[in-house]
Amino acid sequence: MAKSGREVDTQSVAAFTVLKRAVELDSESRYQQALVCYQEGIDLLMQVLRGTKDDTKKSNLRKQITGYMDRAEIVKKYLDQEKEDGKYHEQIKIEENATGFSYESLFQKYLNETVTEVWIQDPYIRQIHQLYNFLRFCEMLIKKPCKVKTIHLLTSLDEGSGKQQQSSGLQEIKESLQNHGVLLEIEYSSSVHDREIRFNNGWMIKIGRGLDYFKKPQSRFSLGYCDFDLRPCHETTVDIFHNKHTKKI
Repeated sequence: MAKSGREVDTQSVAAFTVLKRAVELDSESRYQQALVCYQEGIDLLMQVLRGTKDDTKKSNLRKQITGYMDRAEIVKKYLDQEKEDGKYHEQIKIEENATGFSYESLFQKYLNETVTEVWIQDPYIRQIHQLYNFLRFCEMLIKKPCKVKTIHLLTSLDEGSGKQQQSSGLQEIKESLQNHGVLLEIEYSSSVHDREIRFNNGWMIKIGRGLDYFKKPQSRFSLGYCDFDLRPCHETTVDIFHNKHTKKI
């Protein structure tokens, strides 16, 4: 069914908004995020092209699409080479009280159908809210397009009053993952300090605060209690690397 002019205009605005963001990210050397925006914006612009009847407008759209596709291809080749050489590094700074940094928003672009194994090193998966954070991260991993079969967790053991809470919480998560065909391997270390997440497709993410970078919600019925894209964050830094051969922690 043919789209109305208003629908085409709305799609056009959406497409150029995304592409504008792609150019901004490109200029900031945030190439991986820029590539995602280029691809999304080009797809939207292609939809606009299919709904456009005016030949002059169609010709202009084709030229614009070609220009963005050419730039996206250059960015993709650069990223592929950086990954091949093991040199890729991107840094994201999360400001105090910033929002929009749920696990999905932060990690989704690095997850695809090739991800079958994940290594998580985080010394603080102890308290209730930290266990819930880990659970949310696991929930993200078992959704499509991932085909995760094994998750390795290296954390520190709570030697205080929270020991039983930590042990039982992780055991429940392990059993729940088993019901989805995913094996959770848990290892404790008293010397673990670094926070690091590795996917077997080569991506490695280091977060200064580990998975525990969200602030406590103002109340049980405040925005951000359920949707973590709306949850304010503590200030932290996220470093993203790509290694051709990802080794176990």
